[in-house]
Amino acid sequence: MAWTFRCSRTTSPGQLSTSPCRTTSSRSSPTMSCHASAASGPSTSTTISSLLRLSVAPQFLPRSLRVADLAANQVTEIFPLTFGEKPALRSVYLHNNQLSNAGLPPDAFHGSEAVVILSLSSNRLSYVPPSLPPSLERLHLQNNLISKVPRGALSRQIHLRELYLQHNQLTDSGLDATTFSKLHHLEYLDLSHNRLASVPAGLPRTLAVLHLGRNRIRGVEAARLRGARGLRYLLLQHNQLGATGLPAGALRPLRGLHTLHLYGNGLDRVPLALPRRLRALVLPHNHVTTLGARDLAGTPGLAELNLAYNRLVSARVHRRAFRPLRALRSLDLAGNLLTRLPGGLPGGLHTLRLQRNQLRALEPEPLAGLDQLRELSLAHNRLRVGDIGPGTWHELQALQVLDLGHNELSFVPPDLPEALEELHLQGNRISHVGPEAFLSTPRLRALFLRANRLHMTSIAPDAFLGLLHLSVVDTAGNPEQVLVRLPPTTPRQPWAGSPRARRSPAV
Repeated sequence: MAWTFRCSRTTSPGQLSTSPCRTTSSRSSPTMSCHASAASGPSTSTTISSLLRLSVAPQFLPRSLRVADLAANQVTEIFPLTFGEKPALRSVYLHNNQLSNAGLPPDAFHGSEAVVILSLSSNRLSYVPPSLPPSLERLHLQNNLISKVPRGALSRQIHLRELYLQHNQLTDSGLDATTFSKLHHLEYLDLSHNRLASVPAGLPRTLAVLHLGRNRIRGVEAARLRGARGLRYLLLQHNQLGATGLPAGALRPLRGLHTLHLYGNGLDRVPLALPRRLRALVLPHNHVTTLGARDLAGTPGLAELNLAYNRLVSARVHRRAFRPLRALRSLDLAGNLLTRLPGGLPGGLHTLRLQRNQLRALEPEPLAGLDQLRELSLAHNRLRVGDIGPGTWHELQALQVLDLGHNELSFVPPDLPEALEELHLQGNRISHVGPEAFLSTPRLRALFLRANRLHMTSIAPDAFLGLLHLSVVDTAGNPEQVLVRLPPTTPRQPWAGSPRARRSPAV
């Protein structure tokens, strides 16, 4: 016979009955429902319910218990036989309670050698309990007050695969070189939102994901990472690395590293000598001003590069800076100080983001060869139609999404790409849309013209003639309500790709 014990909040009172829970409550307190179910077959069960909010865990639960859920109560104390001596117990959920270390006895899990999931998050623990089940595979300790992991506290949990310690008060002195060294199956470790000043020592080689974001890390030492050779994802965002905290070659031991997050660290250049197999480099919100010809040459396998919201200026971006990145599919340069498109862009790009720069002109040459580009964002720049050179769009044969919103366009740019499906022109100075405006875009599905200078009859009656797929025309926020005439064969259902878009009335 297997038992499941569950105590969870309910929004309506239930029928009073006896319960194995030792509790205290008042009639004005939120109600609780406690269920202890025993099943020997699909149709056999017993349920015990109570209206009481738990402040103390039950002293005794069935020996055959498999799952215990006491989450979201006010539990401050656990007894030795609450979860102890339960050989079938697999999962214990104690998150969102008031447990301190004093309320968790040393023998709380004695005789329960099959527990694989333990959730103690959002309690009041000040250190990692030293007598946790050795069978654990997933341990949640986030959102506590933990400032240290006592020596040996995790030495028996050799099966642990996931460890969550984020949102605590851990410092370097609260860890040592043995803290994680015995966790020979650990794959996921989250230490973000703590007070660490350096990367922990003794990381296991099985580790695949390491979260260290929002700490106080000022430097990364290669020696600290040599043991974690299997690391695939390293997240170091919002630390204090500055110009010198990530020296050249510091990450070289991580030969299999796939993704590196470094945003918000005050870096003044792209780190040198990164792992050669790196696929995603995320560097927004730093202070990078320059991209040299060889800065990215050591990571030819990059598929994603995010340099948004740095301080890049066109004069300091070398014309060959991106040329080594033949595998690059996504490039984000939004929020910089670029006045022209960078040259030498890889021909395999699918997404190019250049919004919120200071672009004043578009020429065909930087976009030449980008015949796989599907999405191009040029919003929030200073572009005028006269600044877009003839043939600029000619080679963008695969372009489906073009965002030219919030520029200084006075009419729809001519000769747009034939494959275009979504065109953003909102927030410009467009006052008229002529009958020839969309002759080059027969596949257009969504058109955004809101917040321009359009009046009731500003759009020619046959402007959308031949656009058989057009289903969204957004003209809100113009001086007058705009009359839109769609071809009779146009689908009238809302377009799923833009749920916020509002179709103007058709006549």
